[in-house]
Amino acid sequence: MLEMQTYGTDTIQPPVLIAHGLFGSARNWGVIAKRMSDTRRVVCVDMRNHGLSPWTDSHSYPDLAADLAEVVTRLGGTADVIGHSMGGKAAMVLALSHPDRVRRLLVADIAPVAYAHSQQSMITAMRSIDLSQVETRGDADRQLARVVEEASVRAFLLQSLDVKSREWRLNLDVLERDMDLVIGFPDIHGLYTGPALFLSGAMSDYVLPDHRPIIKGLFPKAKYAKIPQAGHWLHAEKPREFEASARVFFDG
Repeated sequence: MLEMQTYGTDTIQPPVLIAHGLFGSARNWGVIAKRMSDTRRVVCVDMRNHGLSPWTDSHSYPDLAADLAEVVTRLGGTADVIGHSMGGKAAMVLALSHPDRVRRLLVADIAPVAYAHSQQSMITAMRSIDLSQVETRGDADRQLARVVEEASVRAFLLQSLDVKSREWRLNLDVLERDMDLVIGFPDIHGLYTGPALFLSGAMSDYVLPDHRPIIKGLFPKAKYAKIPQAGHWLHAEKPREFEASARVFFDG
């Protein structure tokens, strides 16, 4: 069972379930979840092979979607779902394979297509750290800075480092092996006819006009919106704007 962080107690409306992206965790969404919990119960999960959730020998989207379906069942059977990047693909497969579990679907900056860019370089960077020499997060950051220039990227990756135990809370072996599955999208023949919002960063190139026919073929009620001056990490770069967009969509 996936590790969950729950905010709020409202049981009148379906809960909001949030699925994070590759190398992320439930804690990445804490700020938005806490704010949205004033009117809704919000549940953030650690996806398999991430955070405190179980490590498994598979990281396919049907398996990730099955994990989310199990969570929704425990939450009462129906949820509004937010998924970002890898979590967005898992959320899409959930909606396509279990449409009755998803009342409304918000997909953050990803499309149901295969991408060419691998994240193998991030795994190589994390493996470059000599964990035996790490006493503080600063020690790890200084090592990681040799191969990752952007401070924000280092900070994101280091959220998954357990400094005390000197271990990554990421199953790097399986994520590396299944990277083609992560950047791809399964051949799935379902249809989700519920409301779907594809919310993108205006400065991101993950969701392109060429993707719209593919999206419409799977999600015929899909709508599109962009957050100005935001890239792929739109929820972290513009949290208030992201929150406002999610509230409007889920309350629609």
